[in-house]
Amino acid sequence: MYTGQTRRFVSRLTRNTLALILAGGRGSRLKHLTMWRAKPAVPFGGKFRIIDFPLSNCLNSGIRSIGVLTQYKAHSLIQHIHRGWNFLRGEFGEFIELLPAQQRIETSWYEGTADAVYQNLDIIRLHDPEFVLILAGDHIYKMDYGPMIAEHVKQGADMTVGCIEVDLDKARAFGVMSVDERGQVARFHEKPEQPEPVPGKPDTALASMGIYVFNTRFLFDQLIRDADDQASAHDFGKDIIPRVIDTHRVVAYPFRDPATGRQAYWRDVGTVDAFWAANLELIGVTPELNLYDADWPIWTYQEQLPPAKFIFDDDDRRGMAVDSMVSGGCIISGAKVRHSLLFSNVKVHSRAVLEDAVVLPNVDIGHDCRIRRAVIDKSCRIPANTVIGEDPVADAERFHITPEGVVLVTPEMLGQELHHVR
Repeated sequence: MYTGQTRRFVSRLTRNTLALILAGGRGSRLKHLTMWRAKPAVPFGGKFRIIDFPLSNCLNSGIRSIGVLTQYKAHSLIQHIHRGWNFLRGEFGEFIELLPAQQRIETSWYEGTADAVYQNLDIIRLHDPEFVLILAGDHIYKMDYGPMIAEHVKQGADMTVGCIEVDLDKARAFGVMSVDERGQVARFHEKPEQPEPVPGKPDTALASMGIYVFNTRFLFDQLIRDADDQASAHDFGKDIIPRVIDTHRVVAYPFRDPATGRQAYWRDVGTVDAFWAANLELIGVTPELNLYDADWPIWTYQEQLPPAKFIFDDDDRRGMAVDSMVSGGCIISGAKVRHSLLFSNVKVHSRAVLEDAVVLPNVDIGHDCRIRRAVIDKSCRIPANTVIGEDPVADAERFHITPEGVVLVTPEMLGQELHHVR
């Protein structure tokens, strides 16, 4: 429970913090979903994009000085931020700045997470923050960064690493750390072949969330040193953290629900299977990620659309959706939608059946289609009588099938070459 004095202390810290969101990655494990967009620009949750979650976390935490570092196919990401995140007031020191790779220091693209920040050192110096908060732009979660920064100060840390517990068999995809009894990071390995388990929990590892708090002067010193190292991959997880844990105070900050003390919701939707599952989790009666939380709203750019509409009530064509989320602008015309999530402006025509489907915006699904366990990318036009998700052999000839049997469909796979960034 925060006291008034604690709130003021945290508020002062967040006001003196610059957040940098690393949003330049392709996210190649999402396959064709990132063919024309960066991973942080991928739609999520019916009306949002992945980048909206770290941005909303910053605003809700009282951090109003934000830089978004972009690189790979960033047009739709930049367009989204311009449209939906331009309400901050510069005269009050509030801003969201887009920081594309622009050869400010080096004559190359961003070569790693640390290099991306290094190439913007002059901009960080201009803002003169007391702390720098480094965030990944491609994870789904709700987090108050204020207590993490306060704990960083309380611990007298040079660097604080946000962490969660993950299953040992999945830890190979993360930076894995071990900590001593004071919470200080003793060992750190980026994507290890044999992750080290948590003491007393042989099936669990402690993994980095890609969230770091730095004292600004310390960050500058480490980035400059790293830039001079020709053998470095210029990455926080591979290079910066392993180099400093023996000589400086690097502390782990467990991400927990403040109400229960248990580990809080966090998802890396880095694969098509994980993306599909995380979206469909939202349909549950009491999902772990509560999008209806008025105390911690997720902000986004929202088109002005009419309400969703369900038409026809005949025995052979009844417009209905059950155990589903349906966004604005959708028309369910004599079709059945079960346990599915429809983004904006989706049209589903007569006698079509959708089940366990995630359908991105502006999709048109023809009459008498049957679609199951699928992700349909934005702007697809599904011809009438198309069947998806019933015959893996036939699906594999046209579409991408994941290890868990989810079918990914994009316009290009349907022969609908859009030739523009969406």
